Amino acid sequence: MSNGSSITEFLLLAFTDTRELQLLHFWLFLGIYLAALLGNGLIITAIACDHRLHTPMYFFLLNLSLIDLGSISTTLPKSMANSLWDTRDISYAGCAAQAFLFVLLISAEFFLLTVMAYDRYVAICKPLHYGPLLGSRACAHMAAAAWAGGLLHALLHTASTFSLPLCHGNALEQFFCEIPQFLKLSCSDTYLREVGLLVVTVCVALSCFVFISFSYVQIFRAVLRLPSNQGRHKAFSTCLPHLAVVSLFVSTVMVACLEPLSISSPSPDVVVAFLYSVVPPAVNPLIYSLRNQEIKVTMWKLMNGCFFPGTINYLFSSAQHS
Repeated sequence: MSNGSSITEFLLLAFTDTRELQLLHFWLFLGIYLAALLGNGLIITAIACDHRLHTPMYFFLLNLSLIDLGSISTTLPKSMANSLWDTRDISYAGCAAQAFLFVLLISAEFFLLTVMAYDRYVAICKPLHYGPLLGSRACAHMAAAAWAGGLLHALLHTASTFSLPLCHGNALEQFFCEIPQFLKLSCSDTYLREVGLLVVTVCVALSCFVFISFSYVQIFRAVLRLPSNQGRHKAFSTCLPHLAVVSLFVSTVMVACLEPLSISSPSPDVVVAFLYSVVPPAVNPLIYSLRNQEIKVTMWKLMNGCFFPGTINYLFSSAQHS
């Protein structure tokens, strides 16, 4: 990459110059990060340890939790370290790696959410075809395609961005190495490159969102025909939060990509980046899995067997006797 010889490090955005507020930012991000690690870690452990959860839906949830762990671990730790040690710097190689991994994981999550919508569509609308369409080999291929699509997308964007010559300093107006911020530092004519970047990103985002929306329209039509109110309530309580997160995810990424560079300002950019990079990994465990009765039962069993031997069974038996 041509920038390596002239620029050796970048400066990330400092949220504040006040030491007390820097420490507050550190503890706030640390709490969010630990919550995301705990939630996604419990989901991964529960699915891996319980053979009853070795089904396509939970296989995709396992991949989603891995992606969420990776994406939030790519952005938050460096920002927390900078606030804790009152620094702003990140090396050129570290910034390139952070940008590459973040785009890879965000893109893979888009593709995986699309696959998960297809899984629910087949399960609810075409239950007799669920086994043939979503066998173990098909699930592995779809998950691998999601990761491969994210990898290809990340290679394209990172190579295109980090080959640009920079002449407007090395200060990024973001708390992590976000690719749109690099376009502000370029001194070359980035119009065509920027348009190509936006076209690819928007096409991918819209294609995934349209497919997800179409799948859930079909799901809702099928659910409304169910005679049981309890069955309809269960289906809606699972689908609506999923669509809410997808809508937030897509809309914030679109705003970040489509906002003109000339009128963008640090504060809105940071809020938008926080919404699509930090919020989904932290709340996805609550929305997708921790509300699921089968996973909650498995988590209770794991906690009873590993951390509190006999305690939970004792509490349950005491509650029953009382």
